Amino acid sequence: MRLVFAGTPEVAVPALDALLASDKHEVVAVVTRPDGTAGRGRKLVASPVARRAEEAGIEVLKPAKPSDPEFLARLTELAPDCCPVVAYGALLRPGALEIPEHGWVNLHFSLLPAWRGAAPVQHAVLAGDEVTGASTFLIEQGLDSGPVFGVVTEEIRPTDTSGDLLTRLSHSGARLLAATMDGIADGSLHAVPQPLDGVTLAPKINPEDARIEWTHPALRVDRLVRGCAPAPGAWTVFRGERLKVSGPVTLHPGAAELAPGELAVGKNSVRVGTGSHEIELGEVQPQGKKPMRAADWARGVRIESGERLGE
Repeated sequence: MRLVFAGTPEVAVPALDALLASDKHEVVAVVTRPDGTAGRGRKLVASPVARRAEEAGIEVLKPAKPSDPEFLARLTELAPDCCPVVAYGALLRPGALEIPEHGWVNLHFSLLPAWRGAAPVQHAVLAGDEVTGASTFLIEQGLDSGPVFGVVTEEIRPTDTSGDLLTRLSHSGARLLAATMDGIADGSLHAVPQPLDGVTLAPKINPEDARIEWTHPALRVDRLVRGCAPAPGAWTVFRGERLKVSGPVTLHPGAAELAPGELAVGKNSVRVGTGSHEIELGEVQPQGKKPMRAADWARGVRIESGERLGE
C-alpha cells in the first residue's frame, strides 16, 4: 500500500522504521507536528519523526492543523491507501479521515478499551497493572474508540518506569503496526469493535498530579515515582523548595518507625516515612540543579532530626 505516516515524538520512530523497512508498502510522506522550541536558546527544532523522514528522503508535512485546506489538498494528491499513526498529537477531523481508502490506523499503547487517552502507559503503571500492551485500531471521531485490528501484550515489571515500558512497547508495537498494514493490504485482517465493558480513561498527567503525598501507602508512592518517570517527574517539597524524586525508590516492608514524610539519613541511604512502611530514596533533583544520589543530596543539605518532606 501507499502509506502516509503520522507521528511526532521519538517513541514513534521505531514504527516509521519498521514501515520503511517493509518491502510490501511504500511510505510516500510523513505528517508531524510543526517545529517546536527546545534547549536554552529556545531554537526551533524539528520533531524526531521529521528528522528521521528527512534522513530517509521522504516528504515531510507539518500542518498547523490537519484540517488546513492546503494540507488536505496535498494529502489528496499523495493518494495514500492508508495512514498509520503513532503519537501524532493532533485531532483528526472527518475531512482528513475520509481521504485514505483504508482510513487512519492508530498504534495505541494499551490493551483497548483500557486506558483510552493521552497517557496510557503512565496510568497502567500508576494503577499497578501487571500486564499492558499495544493495540492497532481504526481512528474514528470518538476518543480511541474505533474497532481494533490487533494487539500485543507486555508484562509490567516491578521496577519499570513509564519510560522503560514505553520503550519496549514502541518496538513491539512497531512490529504490530507493520503486521496490521500487511493484513489490511492482503484482506486477511478485519477490525473488531471494542467491548463496551472495561473502558478506562488515561488523561494527561500534569505536574500537580505528580506531587507525592507521604500519607499514602509506600506502594502507591513507588508507583507514582515510576509512573511519572521520566515526565513530568514525581516531586515533593523540602524547606520550601521543590525536590524532584527522579530515581527508583526501594520499599522496606515492616519498617514503620518514621512518620509520613519524615527523613532518616544513614551513611549511604536516605529513608522516608509513608502512610504504611518506609521507603529508601534513589535519586533526587533539587530545584535548579542536576539529579544526584539521595545520599549525596542529604549530606549537602545537612538534614536535621525530625525534618520532613512535603511541608
